[in-house]
Amino acid sequence: MSLIEVKNLCKSFGNLKVLNDVNLSIDEGERIAIIGGSGCGKSVFLRSLELLETPDSGKIFIDGEEITARRASVNQIRRKMGMVYQKFYLFSHLDVLENLCLAPVKLLGMSRAEAEANAVEWLKKVGLASKIHSMPENLSGGQQQRIAICRSLMMSPKVLLFDEPTSALDPTMVGEVLAMIRMLAKQNMTMIIVTHEMNFAREVASRVLFFADRGIYEQGTPSEIFDNPKGEKTIAFIRKLKYFSYDIADRNFDLMEMQGGIRLFTEKYGIGNALAYRLELCSEELVYEMLNGCYDASEDSVNIGLEISYSEADSSVVMNIVSGGKQFNPFEHEDDDIHLGVSILKKIAKGGVGYSFSDDRNIIQIKI
Repeated sequence: MSLIEVKNLCKSFGNLKVLNDVNLSIDEGERIAIIGGSGCGKSVFLRSLELLETPDSGKIFIDGEEITARRASVNQIRRKMGMVYQKFYLFSHLDVLENLCLAPVKLLGMSRAEAEANAVEWLKKVGLASKIHSMPENLSGGQQQRIAICRSLMMSPKVLLFDEPTSALDPTMVGEVLAMIRMLAKQNMTMIIVTHEMNFAREVASRVLFFADRGIYEQGTPSEIFDNPKGEKTIAFIRKLKYFSYDIADRNFDLMEMQGGIRLFTEKYGIGNALAYRLELCSEELVYEMLNGCYDASEDSVNIGLEISYSEADSSVVMNIVSGGKQFNPFEHEDDDIHLGVSILKKIAKGGVGYSFSDDRNIIQIKI
């Protein structure tokens, strides 16, 4: 039996039909990424699963129970799902511990001692144990979102629903939230994630749904959707994102080859000379920062991946660096005179920089 079963779901707002005859089965342990253009019904579909939006017709089953049934125990069924929104919605007058303990004590009848013990364990797992008595206003956006995810997990849900969980965050904080979701994916948590982070969807999802024409236009594995889409609209959407990647396995790599590849990439997609130069400079400085920071000078064998994505939709450029070796965040250096590369990167990356460390990998994202 599927954990979630959606049958012939329809939803309109006045004369605007948003979802029409949507059918979907999700098994336990699946990680579903939902992508698509603005206004295609992604968030409406997600909210319909919890009846935060009431469907016009159709049936939704959660762990075998129909939440859309006339006499359904909606609140009881909802407890099988945890919802994480774009905004964090923490109770501003309660500290972190109270935010985490309130629902399990009030709704599940959990003892205060058990709730506090669970809260401490989750905060340790996400690196926020020191914030247990902090007020939300004293936390960064990334920290607040991690607390919001912990709050959902405190209810031991069967599935987590994420509605663009990083869209309200500064770019510097995106990585820490995505790292937490990766951790949950490794624990086989069933998740449905509405996201605009295409690289993240490719990495984490077991199945990707592309929404268009009032429903699921195409679905498949990340490889099928991102590398070999079939539908005309899927192809048009995916091709708005152009990728360049370069892998470095040796300290004495061919810098000119990497820079030449970047130059060809920018020329192919009409990226202007000024931005192309910034990409070349940024990639060179960042690669050498990671080479020197993550690996000892005696190590010739390295593992560094560079990826550049360009969106034709808004002409935005994102650079990702993933490096093995020691944990190292180049942006923690305070003395930019010594670390000239960091100073250059901060000036170039006007869109922000983000850093996280997950699965023994240093992950840096720069928006240029």
